[in-house]
Amino acid sequence: MSEMGVAGRTVLLAGATSASGLAVAKALLDSGARVVATGRSGDRLAPLSDAGARVEVADATSLDEMAAVAARVGAIDGVISLVGGWRGGGGLAGQSDDDFAALMPALEAVRATSRAFDSALQASDAGRFAIVSSVSVARPLAGGANYAAVKAASEAWARAVAQGYAKAAQNSGEPLRAASVIFRAKALDPESLAAAVVALWDADATALNDRVVDLV
Repeated sequence: MSEMGVAGRTVLLAGATSASGLAVAKALLDSGARVVATGRSGDRLAPLSDAGARVEVADATSLDEMAAVAARVGAIDGVISLVGGWRGGGGLAGQSDDDFAALMPALEAVRATSRAFDSALQASDAGRFAIVSSVSVARPLAGGANYAAVKAASEAWARAVAQGYAKAAQNSGEPLRAASVIFRAKALDPESLAAAVVALWDADATALNDRVVDLV
């Protein structure tokens, strides 16, 4: 497949059982894409299956489980990491270790999914990897320090993925075809995210790789 656009492509949504996951899945399906949705609960994946997505019960924070999904799915054109959550408040003194640990799965999912699907995304003629971050990375608050720190680490990882794509293309002498993108939101709107995900295949990888996209 060499034409641009998401129609006919296969996109995996990791940790897709939220309202955002369902909105993104529906937008992709409506645009003609094939969707694979992962989550830890079969019951919570049911709405995605009803919408037309293929569902895989798997933990997006586990490299082994994501690698197993990658082996079952085969060729793929996009991976969107949607594992999130919020804990905060109470100023710096309120940034508990328990809250930090509860936020860590978002980073763990970025790490696991990017590694498990790295070769498949680079084999696609338009591989796309994307994460959802927050404007708090640019302006962190004491009461959200745990959250901003995890999001900043996730962004750093996604940027490293982008550098890996660029380096692999340079080393092979081939054009850059894969892109790693960071979506930043203040208050995440599922429909805004869905439209931005669909649009990932409307631009060349060179225009997208290592890009931060602010959602409105």
